[in-house]
Amino acid sequence: MSEKYTLTPVEFELMNILWKIEQGTVRDVMAHLSNKRTLAYTSVSTILRILEQKKIITAKKIGKQHIYIPALSKPNFAAYSVKKMVTQVFSGNSVELVAYLIDRKDLSMDEITAIQKLINAKKKEIL
Repeated sequence: MSEKYTLTPVEFELMNILWKIEQGTVRDVMAHLSNKRTLAYTSVSTILRILEQKKIITAKKIGKQHIYIPALSKPNFAAYSVKKMVTQVFSGNSVELVAYLIDRKDLSMDEITAIQKLINAKKKEIL
């Protein structure tokens, strides 16, 4: 993956909608915006075209409308984003990322137990 998978906040907002609805027109995407969010039709259309140029979504034309479909899944985007952050912020050291997250947040006992279960499951997977 390359820099083209870096999303602006508004691109990420629209991608979250498309990941949720799986495909849609500009109007479909606009219908899922928060009531507090005001984006013009032309703005949403432009951003979706930019996402298409970045090859993050594809479009198929049906009549006069374009149906936009995610080409990049949310898990793949998350994997790319986390890998990029680990590389840039933590010099590629995943342990430092985990230590940072654990040290910077007040974790409840339930959260600690859930994290421990994830670690134990990963150990079993490796062994």
